[in-house]
Amino acid sequence: MDEKDIQLVKQIVRETVHEILDAEVYGRILDLLDAVEAGIVGFKQQMANEKGVSTMPTAVKEETFTCLKFELMKGSRIGEYEVAYKQQNAEAQWLHAYNILKQANATIANRYYGEGYGYAYWLYGEDKIYRQKLGQKHS
Repeated sequence: MDEKDIQLVKQIVRETVHEILDAEVYGRILDLLDAVEAGIVGFKQQMANEKGVSTMPTAVKEETFTCLKFELMKGSRIGEYEVAYKQQNAEAQWLHAYNILKQANATIANRYYGEGYGYAYWLYGEDKIYRQKLGQKHS
């Protein structure tokens, strides 16, 4: 075997090891990490309940969202709401607001808001941030 053959064998071994890790190990490691995370969250919630402490994170100032340009919409199920489109807002401001909502897993069923907020915010679809006035009936 010459040097080229040795390099080729090394490359094949490396690629095979990566394929095995991708197919068999990484998925199991991610499953394990998800289970550990769920256990930690449950333990934290249990401890907070026993001590009478809230586990709700403090929300950012609403100005993070109100600086965006929203368009009024109306739906048959949730009534009036507003949408901020990424392309119609300053990228840095929009991404900051989007990342907060993404990290909070804000959905239409789990809206993001804090004390003193006038609106609740959520994500749905690509490049859109939604909001609806708090206290407004929605299904």
